[in-house]
Amino acid sequence: MAKKKKTAKKKPAGKKKRSTAAALKGPMRADEERTEKCIVDTARKVHRLIRAGKKPELKSPTRSLSNVRYDERVGYFELGRGRKVRTLTVNTVKSFAQTLKMMALSREMIQAETFATKREAYYVSKNWAEARFDEQPESDTVMDDVEAMFSLYGVNREQLRFFPEEHGGSVAGELVVIDRDPTTGKAIEVDCTKFGSGAYSIPHSVEHLGFRTRAKFVLAIETGGMFQRLQSHGFWRTANCIIVELGGVPTRATRRFIRRLSDSMNIPVYAFVDCDPYGISNIYRTLKVGSGNAAHINQFFCVPRARFLGVTPQDILDYELPTHDLKEVDVKRANDALGNDPFFQRHKRWVEALELLLEMGKRAEQQALAKWGLNYVIDEYLPEKLKKVNRFLP
Repeated sequence: MAKKKKTAKKKPAGKKKRSTAAALKGPMRADEERTEKCIVDTARKVHRLIRAGKKPELKSPTRSLSNVRYDERVGYFELGRGRKVRTLTVNTVKSFAQTLKMMALSREMIQAETFATKREAYYVSKNWAEARFDEQPESDTVMDDVEAMFSLYGVNREQLRFFPEEHGGSVAGELVVIDRDPTTGKAIEVDCTKFGSGAYSIPHSVEHLGFRTRAKFVLAIETGGMFQRLQSHGFWRTANCIIVELGGVPTRATRRFIRRLSDSMNIPVYAFVDCDPYGISNIYRTLKVGSGNAAHINQFFCVPRARFLGVTPQDILDYELPTHDLKEVDVKRANDALGNDPFFQRHKRWVEALELLLEMGKRAEQQALAKWGLNYVIDEYLPEKLKKVNRFLP
């Protein structure tokens, strides 16, 4: 009697988690190869010009609001054509040498798969003889110049292996972060739903991370207190989202994390910040389109998908929120946004919102929603807002 063939049981159909794989330790990753090539090509060009008896020069973009343009289709402040040129002369020989030494240090760290903080880079320079830095602000400036120079080739500071001192914000919700063991290179999966009353902390470099999620959106939250409230009550579970604490103006790591998560998982980002000119024009604007002084890195750290959920000036009226008077610095910041900022000028709705804020002369915090109950923000405000995503400010 013939044996019956066993057929594999079909797994019940369900919603698949979207995923992006993390790069593992081993052969140099493509971005590291590209970064090293940029360094070597630049150094060789300098060497050729010196051998030919010509003055070598290093170019970097001019970093100011006057040298940016805003195209809504691109989604962030782009660099203009303004360039700063450093030519090797008797007067610039030290700073020129320091720039080349900083580039060499970057290449060494890429090859050794290690990194340096700004402070460590300053101390490393103490072995550079006459090219050493006397004070850290000098080394910070040269590091910024090196990053700006290589940003023209699509390379950021973290790819140059200079990592910030500060870590990013906190994360909770429907997300698995695919990291790697720094000693073995093996993949490590970090489930952001498994931290109890705590949260996942964004590392100082996020270039190697991968993600897996079913979440519908990312909610970026200005204050730690509001983040803790939403986390402790499991708002991310009921709303099927990922919540990220910004902690004021978000760090580079936080912005890059949100950008990579949004892009790779194809999910929107909603910003929930205080209703004041700082929250609007510094925190939100920096997250979405960047700034003039950092225009050379906007392509890496801005989140064009971000939309402004609140708190809006109209919310102050609709929810009868407790307020504080605008300070002189608030009025100046709002007027600067209206008069000089191409992002706000581009959007009529933002112009109207800022004008309303100035007309009221008032500002309101996220926590002002507690007037209606400690959990009003969870039970009423956010659910009501999320039903009307198409009405969010751009």
